[in-house]
Amino acid sequence: MSMFPARNRLFDELMADMGGFYVKPLHGDALPQSIRLDVQEDEQGYHVQAELPGVKKEDIHVDIDGAIITIKALIRQHDSRTEGARSLRSERYYGSVARRFELPTEIDLERAEARYEEGLLHLLLPRRTAVANSRKLNIR
Repeated sequence: MSMFPARNRLFDELMADMGGFYVKPLHGDALPQSIRLDVQEDEQGYHVQAELPGVKKEDIHVDIDGAIITIKALIRQHDSRTEGARSLRSERYYGSVARRFELPTEIDLERAEARYEEGLLHLLLPRRTAVANSRKLNIR
């Protein structure tokens, strides 16, 4: 274990307040570290809200594999440079970000829904019902 504390958001905010020149890249801010999300459960299943501000709907991909959910987004904030103009500062970036998490039960893919509005991805993920013909095996 290291003697030095892990770098965290408080340190980043402190350095940003002090100018942040030595911490930030010279050309714009870094991509977000991960997608922030809220997960709630009710009788319908799981409700997920993921923050994806400035991302186009076509650039969001949601994969469901049993109980594992993967959200990927391509962030396209290109520089807009015009000829003869000098850029003094650019805080836009280009790249991808992803988040993967596991829910307690598997998801019913046929009834799962997704919508995107105002920078929030809303997922309704109903639980998969148990198969009626399952049974417990006796061990000999």
